[in-house]
Amino acid sequence: MKEGKVHTPLRHWTRESVTAPLPHREGQGGEPCGPWHVCGCDEAGRGCLAGPVYAAAVILSPDYDNPLLNDSKQLTAKQRYQLRTEIERDAVAWAVGIVTNEEIDEMNILRASITAMHRAIDQLSVRPDELIIDGNRFYPYHDIPHTCIVKGDGKYLAIAAASILAKTYRDDCMARLHEEFPQYGWNHNAGYPTPEHRAAIRQYGTTPYHRMTFNLLGDSQLTLEF
Repeated sequence: MKEGKVHTPLRHWTRESVTAPLPHREGQGGEPCGPWHVCGCDEAGRGCLAGPVYAAAVILSPDYDNPLLNDSKQLTAKQRYQLRTEIERDAVAWAVGIVTNEEIDEMNILRASITAMHRAIDQLSVRPDELIIDGNRFYPYHDIPHTCIVKGDGKYLAIAAASILAKTYRDDCMARLHEEFPQYGWNHNAGYPTPEHRAAIRQYGTTPYHRMTFNLLGDSQLTLEF
């Protein structure tokens, strides 16, 4: 964790505070159908000016515990990559979904973020029984019940795990794109709207990876010639 931060232990999602009924599920003869798989989902890169948006979906076992696991924004890069290895090793299932910057411009960033989550869920090797989503908006995924949780990456283990995978895989992507366009500093700003990034856009113009529907300069888009 970053120095000076107090880590409140995260917890597993339970049904105690949820009033909505769940779909009936049982095996042959009415026996229970195995463990209830809760999948945490989170995205990374929603506020960036360039690059794709990434999302991850993670199912952890109910007895999973990792004292280092926390919201990815509260961790150092070294801690995030260490935890990524552990999450991928220990998770019941995990997957990452991507929506490109061109798709973001076509569908808007909210829809793109949720689409990336759907794509991650599509790839899971285990079908989840329930979804917990970081944030306050989500489009239903088939018939699987979902709950949106504001700042859920700082509350629930599965969402925190998803935030780490989404963040690290997107950082890897932006580091690769940096090799193609080093003047924008994507290896350390990850495409976010830093003064350095916006100054580079003013000086060099845009790239094929910039989100053309975003306010790239932080002022009127009419002043930017593409």
